[in-house]
Amino acid sequence: MGQGYIHVYTGNGKGKTTAAFGLAVRALCAGKNVAIGQFVKSMKYNETKAEALFNGANPDFGRLHIEQLGYGCCLNRMPDERDRQSAKDGLAVCRRWLRSGEWDVVILDELTIATSMELLSVDEVLDLLSERNPATEVIITGRYAPQQLIDAADLVTDMQEVKHYYTQGVLSRPGIDR
Repeated sequence: MGQGYIHVYTGNGKGKTTAAFGLAVRALCAGKNVAIGQFVKSMKYNETKAEALFNGANPDFGRLHIEQLGYGCCLNRMPDERDRQSAKDGLAVCRRWLRSGEWDVVILDELTIATSMELLSVDEVLDLLSERNPATEVIITGRYAPQQLIDAADLVTDMQEVKHYYTQGVLSRPGIDR
């Protein structure tokens, strides 16, 4: 594929994970292999069903692997040692993917949430990125991207909420928000 770049999708607006999965579909349809690690998530959201759709469906498609790297959802509670260990273990999984050359695209979903919650340090993330195969494209999603990560990235998109139905009491809806 040539040179791989680092993308960061951040901000308080909806659509960071959705954009990353959209890029994954585009890459898969172009025959590229995609690995997705979802930090701070242990529940399989509807988008994870794409794994069954792509693997073996068409010989022209790439391979897709999705793995949840969190210990329950710790967004509404104080993270504990199990959360920190899950994040560290997840980082080790992603390190193998990034070094291997097997994956054309690696998506680190909600990684910036893991850093903002101090489950991982920014230095650990920057070290991880420095070890990647140079041809691997990396997409990092999540709110609160630290400035050091923004500086290290080749492409940064800041998604800002202008208006959201959540403020009217509408919770996440299957197939639209999750």
